[in-house]
Amino acid sequence: MTERLVTIPNILSGLRLSSVPVLLVLARQGYGNAFLLLLIFALLTDVADGYLARRLRQESEFGARLDSWGDFSIYLSTPLCAWWLWPEIVVREAPFVIAILAAFFLPILIGFVKYRRLTSYHTWGAKLSAVLMSVGTVLLFAGGPPGPFRFSTLVLVLTQIEEIAITIVSPEWRSNVPTIRHALRRTREERAGGRSGGEGDG
Repeated sequence: MTERLVTIPNILSGLRLSSVPVLLVLARQGYGNAFLLLLIFALLTDVADGYLARRLRQESEFGARLDSWGDFSIYLSTPLCAWWLWPEIVVREAPFVIAILAAFFLPILIGFVKYRRLTSYHTWGAKLSAVLMSVGTVLLFAGGPPGPFRFSTLVLVLTQIEEIAITIVSPEWRSNVPTIRHALRRTREERAGGRSGGEGDG
């Protein structure tokens, strides 16, 4: 059956992806408040699209990929925008910014090497991390305390380590893997099924 491409979750993911050029322009022109408002909207779509996909039973491989590309674009552009708007904050939080970039891009690199595509696991840990990181980042750039941002960085690093582990134990690409436990169970089932099929053929 052909996947439906135009769904509410996919529209939200598409809006997040299309917001990136606008965010870049706002940041480059120095419109910090407008940038934060649009960033909050983009981050809310990240929370909403996955929830609605499950709620409306509109989960799909295309939707998972679109969601991942939207996330990738936001996380790639936000550090640059922050540097343009609040360079002093970026310098002060440099160790955490570097940790975020490394934790975000290393699993993507490993996934591309193994599968030639974005992993699109959308783990439970990654969803929690996305919420915490969104709150911490907005608070930080709105003049709030750095504690939430720094704590969310630690959570992000841990969740990305889990994503690397999922890639290592999964022989084939699959989207929407909630935890490493699910990945291990699926791998065991596939290996057991392969052995059973081989024995049956004999």
